[in-house]
Amino acid sequence: MSNATYAGDRASLSPPGQHPLILWAVTAAGRVERFRTGAMTTVRALLFAVLIALAAPWPTTAAAEEVDLELVLAVDVSRSIDDDEFSLQRQGYAEAFTHPSVIQAIQSNPHRRIAVTFIEWAGADFQKVVVPWTVVSDPESGALFAEAIQREPRAFWGWTSISGAIDYSMRVFANSPHTSTRRVIDISGDGVNNSGRNSADARDEAVAAGVTINGLVIMNDRPTPGFFQMPQPALDDFYRTQVIGGPGAFVIAIDDFSTFAYAIVNKLVKEIAGDPRPTNLAGGTR
Repeated sequence: MSNATYAGDRASLSPPGQHPLILWAVTAAGRVERFRTGAMTTVRALLFAVLIALAAPWPTTAAAEEVDLELVLAVDVSRSIDDDEFSLQRQGYAEAFTHPSVIQAIQSNPHRRIAVTFIEWAGADFQKVVVPWTVVSDPESGALFAEAIQREPRAFWGWTSISGAIDYSMRVFANSPHTSTRRVIDISGDGVNNSGRNSADARDEAVAAGVTINGLVIMNDRPTPGFFQMPQPALDDFYRTQVIGGPGAFVIAIDDFSTFAYAIVNKLVKEIAGDPRPTNLAGGTR
């Protein structure tokens, strides 16, 4: 049984026998019954009402809002992320959505708005939507999204399942109320995949569905527990070969959390603009 939490995964279902079509049919049957002739039985009245209901146009929901980009921010909160690093991550993402460069990038696209959601992940069965799908289009909506990021408590501790984060992000996309021409998963983390299925398999399925995956890696020299390839690959190399994919996919690598906020702004500007060109960061091209 998965411990994953996502409100959008729980469909809003009517109580048994309360489906709108059935309610319509029963109501119509009652009306027909009141006017029936002696030759029309109650059963025939009900069947007649159902046929009318099936022939009638089915009510549609309001059209989803079209945006330039649907962006999942998938943030590592496994046990390798201590409390100080966790705070720097949250602060970095929050500050980025109030940064003029990010707002300018959003407003430079045709629809001048993006839809973004913030999730946290750890082991294979531990993912959670922290901030649901939100449209950001200007400084005010960016500030509200930033406040929502900072408001929620930490979701998890545990292992590091990049594959789980990708698979969960794909389910989050399926529940998006918006439409766009681009869908991107933005994964940040400080360790290789050590829980769940192979991250490259999850990546390949997401890319085949038209999703781009980008990475922000926090480099460290500590081996990741539970990962049995020895010697372990450098984290940025692991992300390049096993995590990122899709049109214009890229990795940004930083040496520690002190430059995290700066890296997030650079990464978001590139993702929102759909710009695959390399970025100069922390003294080198990543």
